[in-house]
Parts: sequence; structure tokens; C-alpha cells
Amino acid sequence: MHDHNHPNRKQIINRMARIVGHTNAVKRMCEENKECSEILIQIAAVKSALNNVGKLILKDHIEHCILQAIENNDQDKLESLYDAINKFVK
Repeated sequence: MHDHNHPNRKQIINRMARIVGHTNAVKRMCEENKECSEILIQIAAVKSALNNVGKLILKDHIEHCILQAIENNDQDKLESLYDAINKFVK
């Protein structure tokens, strides 16, 4: 096991907090019977924000975890990366 304190950790946590707030706002929009098109636009914004956080986590993972796995010839970690990428881009 290695340290998972990556450089973008704080930025990821801040972005996730904003995403949570945004999803709560979308829920309120549904409860308040807002226009469907407005809700769909906000859902698209949340999806985009989540994808961007995912890309940032993937970047950190490659630059830290995977580089360390390559140095240690850890094939399991590399297979785990392939699986994670396949699930992320699905």
C-alpha cells in the first residue's frame, strides 16, 4: 500500500462538494416542477463536472500510483487501471 495523498486532493474534494450542491439544486428543481429543459441542462452540467473530476483523479492515479506500480513491476495495479478506465469511459 502506498500514500494516496495526491497533489490534486483538495481540488477534487472542493469540486465534489460543488457537485453535491449542484445535484441537490437539481433535485429541488424537480420538486419545484421547473421546466424539463432547464433540469436537463443542469443534469448535463453535473455529468460534465463529474467527468472532469474523474479525469483529474485518473491523472493523479497515473502520475503517482501507476508510476510506482511500473517501478515495482506490479502487473495487478496495471490491470486494475485498465479495468477502471473501461468502467470510467463506459
